[in-house]
Amino acid sequence: MYLSVLTVFFTLYSAASGQRDFPPGFKFGAATAAYQIEGGWDADGKAPNIWDDFIHKNPHVIHNRSNGDIACDSYNLWRQDVQIATDLGLHFYRISIAWSRLLPNSFSNQINEAAVKYYNNVIDGLLEKGVEPFITLYHWDLPQKLQDLGGWTNPLVADWFADYARVAFALFGDRVKTWITINEPLIMCEATYSMGLHAPGVSSPGFGDYLCSKNVIMAHAKAWRIYDEEFRSKYNGRVSLTNHLIWVEAQTKETEELAEISRQFIIGMFAHPIFTAEGGWPSAVERIVADNSKNEGYTRTRLPPFTEEEKELVRGTYDFFGLNFYTSRIVRTANDDEKIGSFPLSGCPEIGVVYEPLESWPKAVVDWFYIYPEGMRKVLGWLKENYGDLEYVMLENGFTNARSGVLLAIKDGVNVTHYTAPKFGLVEVDFNDPHRKRTPRASARYYANVIQKHSLDLH
Repeated sequence: MYLSVLTVFFTLYSAASGQRDFPPGFKFGAATAAYQIEGGWDADGKAPNIWDDFIHKNPHVIHNRSNGDIACDSYNLWRQDVQIATDLGLHFYRISIAWSRLLPNSFSNQINEAAVKYYNNVIDGLLEKGVEPFITLYHWDLPQKLQDLGGWTNPLVADWFADYARVAFALFGDRVKTWITINEPLIMCEATYSMGLHAPGVSSPGFGDYLCSKNVIMAHAKAWRIYDEEFRSKYNGRVSLTNHLIWVEAQTKETEELAEISRQFIIGMFAHPIFTAEGGWPSAVERIVADNSKNEGYTRTRLPPFTEEEKELVRGTYDFFGLNFYTSRIVRTANDDEKIGSFPLSGCPEIGVVYEPLESWPKAVVDWFYIYPEGMRKVLGWLKENYGDLEYVMLENGFTNARSGVLLAIKDGVNVTHYTAPKFGLVEVDFNDPHRKRTPRASARYYANVIQKHSLDLH
């Protein structure tokens, strides 16, 4: 028996009073990603995506050589998943659309009617049960055909994504009111091009990651503009992207400037162009990469600049600030001849610093995941200070005890309207069973009770 990748999330729309009752309007939900749950990797005309290709060619990169060919088989068993969501009493369920399933040619000239039927079934099935569908357009599963053309390093990918987004908005926008364009562009670009770990496994630190970063921002902006201009008046939904944030802090006054520059590289890269009046890259990031590039002998900066027209296109393309938060780090200057690990978890070679946890921080689940709830409070305060009194929607957080950080941030005056914490193992899936038997665990019963009582006080 294996823990299901049907990872369930709940949203803590929490009052600053600290009471254990959830306020009116508070919603509980669950979230998944297409490649993790759908299976049917080549069913009914679906074309391969980068994970299909990457893992088929490199099966050793995944634990026990598993893959997403069948996964939880939600492509066929979606009714069971809708029923589980209903039994839990969820208010919303977040899924992602598989680009290569909906558009098997990758472009908008060919729409896969089998995929339309599948996503309509899931969306309508949820709505019939009173569960609101949330849709993520891109959760790291680029069509392989587009990767063969350069993928996220090809500037044309922004237009390809915009065309795909228009199709999705047109097909499902009458019922879907919350859209996330792109999930965690920081990890999507860095885990691929800095680390070479994620599909398609291209290692190009300092070049590929920066190309990817700009093109992702442009893709998001073009999709948002399409919704704003063509669909908002009809459907009255909202659209944003979800940023993955890592809090970096100093332990000494001497490293405070390095910590702030680190935050600009980690957070500002994907927030400054969208959420500030100035637009474009953070000035510190732009200056440092340009200086480094010159010193390295390049004739131009490795960081592709934004034109004034591009800045205007990107600026203000949000309806809320979506964020995911898992972990924090302390910053220090790298020692002489010390090898700096991969950005953003181990260090930042551009500024010659190392990121590491404090020994007092407990580790959860995996080696990179260190728990520091105060980091959440601090990052939320930093966001408000840098980007203003926006609506901050926490869409993922990796450790439930971090709720205290959210509550403290709310007391600090940060407008946090949602908190999403993963609860792994609510539903157990037997991957040895060809029928992928789903078994709710005790945690599922607890979670359903919390939803029903609308409180953490269950007695």
